[in-house]
Amino acid sequence: MPLSPFSASAVCAWLLVLLCAVSGTYCLLRARRAGRRARGGAGGEAVMGLGMAAMAVPVGTGSWGPPVLLAVFCAASLHALWLLRDGVHHAHHLVGSLTMAYMALAAGGGPEHGHGRAGLPWVTGALLVYYAGYVLLGGARLVTAAGGALPVAAGSAARAAAGAGIGPGAGSGPGAGSGVDDLTRACRLAMGTGMLAMLMTM
Repeated sequence: MPLSPFSASAVCAWLLVLLCAVSGTYCLLRARRAGRRARGGAGGEAVMGLGMAAMAVPVGTGSWGPPVLLAVFCAASLHALWLLRDGVHHAHHLVGSLTMAYMALAAGGGPEHGHGRAGLPWVTGALLVYYAGYVLLGGARLVTAAGGALPVAAGSAARAAAGAGIGPGAGSGPGAGSGVDDLTRACRLAMGTGMLAMLMTM
């Protein structure tokens, strides 16, 4: 049964769509600006955010949605495996892509796009534990980074000026990306929270 557009569940679903779409769009823009080595990870995060937004749409994606999303995230999983050659920090991309493929597969057995459809309980439970830990750790890191920024406000302002292209070293060097790093961390936290919310509906 379709959700009423004004029900609490529908409003929450559309807020999740908005959160994931904004996060995915930001990652897409970041991928366009990133260097060659960072572009793959940013692109994978963009696919993740936009795919999550499509899956979370409360009116459904039609019968074509789950198979298309399954194909997209199977390909994204292969891409994440390729990225692992650059370091194990890309393992989260692989987990995320496999999680999306799992939810798309669970959604493929019915007319809806997966909300409220059950997967394998032990798989869903393991993923819930993983993403709960990821969100808690990511939130703690974000709060710690924000708190640590207060005593060095002058240095942060100088780095922000450099990143904006109005100071020495603008657009280059490790300091120019510090503000972007915080925003990227928040973006990943938002997508992790969205993934946790979607898994809780299974």
